[in-house]
Amino acid sequence: MHGGVDEAIAGELALIDPAVRASRARFERLLDPEFVEVGSSGRRYTYEDMLARLPDHPGSSQGGPRYEPSAITGVVLAPGLVHLTFETRFDGRRTRRSSLWRRRSGETGWRMYYHQGTPVPPGAE
Repeated sequence: MHGGVDEAIAGELALIDPAVRASRARFERLLDPEFVEVGSSGRRYTYEDMLARLPDHPGSSQGGPRYEPSAITGVVLAPGLVHLTFETRFDGRRTRRSSLWRRRSGETGWRMYYHQGTPVPPGAE
């Protein structure tokens, strides 16, 4: 066990799975109630924003484009707090991503607390 890194990675992969994105209940369990995302557009989203726009969120359709993750790594920042970094390809675009996952005392599951995506310009390494 890596102090939650494996669980956070499993949660991250679940959140980009169209089957999970199609289920509000499953998606809801993976987001912390205090969740915040800064999207690749620069827009800020809260827990409520994400749940409200879930059906129309990119990557939610079984037949549409999917997020393709790579190079996921994680580190335990403190007990109950894991930082993940990785990259995704989606519909031909690359994005570098960073997520914080936390498990509150008394809770069994890990939830995404913060997420940020930064677009990678074509040709950049």
